[in-house]
Amino acid sequence: MKFYFAPMEGLTGYIYRNAHHAFFNNVDKYFSPFIVPQQNESFKTRDINDILPEHNQGLVLIPQLLTNNAKDFIHTSKKLKRMGYNEINLNLGCPSGTVVSKYKGSGFLAKREELDLFLEEIFAHVETKISIKTRLGKDQPEEFYALIEIFNKYPMEELIIHPRIQKDFYKNTPNLNIFRDALKVSKNPVCYNGDLFTIREYKEFSADFPTVDTLMLGRGLLANPGLISEISNNVKIDKKMLKDFHDKVYEGYQGVLFGDKNVLYKMKELWFYMIQVFSDPAKYMKKIRKSERLYDYDEAVSSVFRELELVET
Repeated sequence: MKFYFAPMEGLTGYIYRNAHHAFFNNVDKYFSPFIVPQQNESFKTRDINDILPEHNQGLVLIPQLLTNNAKDFIHTSKKLKRMGYNEINLNLGCPSGTVVSKYKGSGFLAKREELDLFLEEIFAHVETKISIKTRLGKDQPEEFYALIEIFNKYPMEELIIHPRIQKDFYKNTPNLNIFRDALKVSKNPVCYNGDLFTIREYKEFSADFPTVDTLMLGRGLLANPGLISEISNNVKIDKKMLKDFHDKVYEGYQGVLFGDKNVLYKMKELWFYMIQVFSDPAKYMKKIRKSERLYDYDEAVSSVFRELELVET
C-alpha cells in the first residue's frame, strides 16, 4: 500500500512536513498546499518558501496548483520543472466558497467544456507528469459519470478521488458506490481520499476495496501523525513520541515566525485535529485556545500530555 499526505492549507507546509518525515518516514508522497499561479509568472514568497528543494530534502513533494487558466498552469509548471519537480497536481477538489465562486477547485467541475479544453491544452504542453485531485462534482454526485469521460481522455499520473461533492464540504459520508464505479471505468490509476481516521476504518475500507493500493490521508494523519505506522506495522504512537513530534513542529515555527501570536495561530490550528486522539479533552483544548503567550501555551500543552490518555483507535 502506498500512502500520500493530503495538502491542508495552513497546516501541512514544509515545517510540518519535515517534522513528520523525520519522525515517521513512511509517506510515499507529500502534496503541497495549493499554489495559485500568478499571471506575472512569479511565486508568492510564502509559496516559494514552501516548495524550495532545500526546504524539502529527503522527502517526495508534489506541488499542487489551483487554477482554471491553462497558460498560467503551463508557465508555472515550467518553473517547477526547473526546480526539479517531475509531477504537478491539479486541485479540482477545494470546496471553499471563495475558490468555487471563481470556478476554481471543485467549482471548475461545473464547467465541463472549459475543463476539457483546459486539460487538452496542459497535457499537450506540460513537460511534467500531471495528477489530479478531484471531487465527484459540484452539486450532484452523478456529475462524476460525465467527468470521468473527460478524465479518461488524458494520460494522467493518477486520479485522486475524494468521493464527496463541493456542497458537502467535509460533511455527510463519502459516496463509495460512485467510487466503486470509478475504479471500474477509470483508464488512469486511482487513489482514494476521504474519512480514514482509524485503523478500524482502514481495515473496513480495504476489505471493501481490496484492489485499491494507494491512499491519501489528511485529517486522520493530522490527528494521529503515526496512523500509517499503525496501519502498516501495528505500531501505535505513544504520548512521548507525540510530544516529541509536537515539540519539533513547535520549534520549527518559532524559528521562522515572528512573535507569539503567529506561532500560536499555527499551533492552535494543529491542535484542532491533534486533540482528537486524547480522551476527555474539552477543558484542555479550551486552555490551549485561550493562550495568548507561549508561556501559557506551554503550560496548557504540558497538562494535556501529563494528565490525559490517548484514545484507542
